[in-house]
Amino acid sequence: MSCKIITVFSNKGGVGKTFVSVNVAAALTLKGKKVLTVDLDLQAGQNMARMFNLTPSFSLVDLLETDEKDQNIPKYATAHSSGLDFIPAINNLGQVGHLTADNVRPFFKKASTIYDYIIIDADKIFTETLISILDNTNLILLVTTPDILAVYQAKNSLDILQGLHFPLKMSKLILNRAESRGGVAWQEVQSVLSCEILSLVPSDGRTVGLALNRGIPCVIDSPKTRVSEVFFELADKLQSEEIYVPSSDIVKVRAVDGVVPKGNAFWQKFGIAFDTSSPIQASYKKEEDDLIKLKKAIHHKLVEKMNLKKISTEILTDAQQSANIRKAAEKVVTELLAETSGAIISSHEERGRLVREIVNEAVGLGPLEDFLADQDITDIMVNSKDEIFVEKNGKILLTNKHFITAEQVRATIDRIIAPLGRRVDESMPMVDARLPDGSRINAIIPPLSLNGPMLTVRKFSQDRYTVEDLLKFKSISQPMADFLNACVIGRKNMIVSGGTGAGKTTLLNIVSQFIPDNERIITIEDAAELRLVKTHWARLESRPSNVEGKGKITIRDLFINCLRMRPDRIIIGECRGPEVLDMLQAMNTGHDGSLTTLHANSPRDVLSRLSSMVLLSGIELPIRAIYEMAASAINLIIQVSRFSDGSRKITAISELTGHIVDGLPEIKDVFIFKHGGINSDGVILGEYIPTGHVPKCYDDIMTRGIPLNKAIFNP
Repeated sequence: MSCKIITVFSNKGGVGKTFVSVNVAAALTLKGKKVLTVDLDLQAGQNMARMFNLTPSFSLVDLLETDEKDQNIPKYATAHSSGLDFIPAINNLGQVGHLTADNVRPFFKKASTIYDYIIIDADKIFTETLISILDNTNLILLVTTPDILAVYQAKNSLDILQGLHFPLKMSKLILNRAESRGGVAWQEVQSVLSCEILSLVPSDGRTVGLALNRGIPCVIDSPKTRVSEVFFELADKLQSEEIYVPSSDIVKVRAVDGVVPKGNAFWQKFGIAFDTSSPIQASYKKEEDDLIKLKKAIHHKLVEKMNLKKISTEILTDAQQSANIRKAAEKVVTELLAETSGAIISSHEERGRLVREIVNEAVGLGPLEDFLADQDITDIMVNSKDEIFVEKNGKILLTNKHFITAEQVRATIDRIIAPLGRRVDESMPMVDARLPDGSRINAIIPPLSLNGPMLTVRKFSQDRYTVEDLLKFKSISQPMADFLNACVIGRKNMIVSGGTGAGKTTLLNIVSQFIPDNERIITIEDAAELRLVKTHWARLESRPSNVEGKGKITIRDLFINCLRMRPDRIIIGECRGPEVLDMLQAMNTGHDGSLTTLHANSPRDVLSRLSSMVLLSGIELPIRAIYEMAASAINLIIQVSRFSDGSRKITAISELTGHIVDGLPEIKDVFIFKHGGINSDGVILGEYIPTGHVPKCYDDIMTRGIPLNKAIFNP
């Protein structure tokens, strides 16, 4: 059988495209096939390498830049223990500009003579490079999930592929998380997309989560589970010649009047210019322009002239001394620019910007200064000196700002954490800390980070949001707010669940406002973010180990201690480990009305996360015992999600009824957010609806004399 090239694609993140690619490749390898896996998802940040637990030394770009006679593909690929070969398209974003539609064609032609299958984890954007790859592909596996947004995006992908004249029969659907409760039925997905569903991958959060954390494909880590069996079945289907389209046929079908349409032509029909020279794309280029070289030279001279290396970080934290040093540095940089810049700087504004940027790098926080001052930015993510992302108004954006060198990123990290009494070096290459204004920072340096020092800043919001704000933002409905208010006053135990950046802590702050002011509240956090407007509030914060590796105080230590502090309510900022068992026990033994947050994708995933945290902490308990404890301890799970338009919404309020059904705690949704698609402006549509389930706790709320209209539960 000739080599088959399979491209796994989705233009929506979070549907499991890379997960599918990894397990398809591994399953085919275990079937005795010679497989090459290529990571062409340029925006995913080496996710595929992590799933294989590999650290590749070379990239596809490295291979392409060698002499043709030296292009030994297996030599440049990284071998996985299963037997497959893996190669990423790039090892750093500076290589993106070196990957073109023209130079990838000969690579795949040569690789086809070596391997039985080539599995490509494709990028999410229809670039000329991707279209060139699709021209050489025999099968497109379009990955989606059974939710409205994902199905809409999949339909959009199919429309674009057909607009580019790719035959519909070369695209097959992989429906991931196919058994998700509340999801669209696979039959409906099939009818909407008019495309054959090749495989239904079941939901199995525990198996998949453990495999991802270990860096082992599911089919290797847990081959007997249903999700792995589905991938083995898919591998069998992929060995059938009938499902493939020869690449020669694809080009013939796509040709119109002898011309094969390119991606730009498709977009131009709609008045869209796909400009690869845009500032964001240009920022990927490795070559330094004259302005960057000038900044480096001026920065070097400034450091030497002012002897900045001998200025301690403590001095820079003193407002007066820092202002004096900055003023002197601005004067020196202005003089140096006048001497050396020549014709490079064309305007007074450009000169002023350069002075500010160079001084910020030398004695401030470099390009982060502007982001920290912008009230609309909530997160700053420095992946490397050349790659800085921000979250602004709920959307993650790649900026065109850069640090001059990796050393400047490291210097910025030191300036932030030194006044906090923290340090980061090779013996302690990670640090998590809280700034005086409440902002949270995380830094990690080599050898743990492969692309240089990394820094993440979660800015502390100056706004104290209320439930009225949630109603205004359409993040909740009035009946849901009334129900939560009654449950908090009625001392029901709650878990706020959601993904990273979904708004769990913000919602926890808002929900806690319902607590009566005469109750004693104790909060426990890793990095204090909660801001309660309460009279009787005690705050506890965990502490990392000191330089000698001693003195560490964990959340669990604080929780055990807080039980001796006579709390009426206990609020844990986030449960991440063994403290979850103590929390469940406390909820079961008189500390009603406790609150916490948890990372989980759905109310039902909360139970898997709870049991995983207990078991991974080394506490040997039967799963049934953990589930029974959770069923009797937890009353409500509030699920919050962040959507593609940047909005955050409570997508479900669910009750644990206290019963065990088929070995699992019974969960009943009380309110859900029903998706209604996306409008032309990209805004998520939908409505909050009651399911008709009257929660068990309603009678108790009534007994306590808390007003709550039963009609709010009517569907």
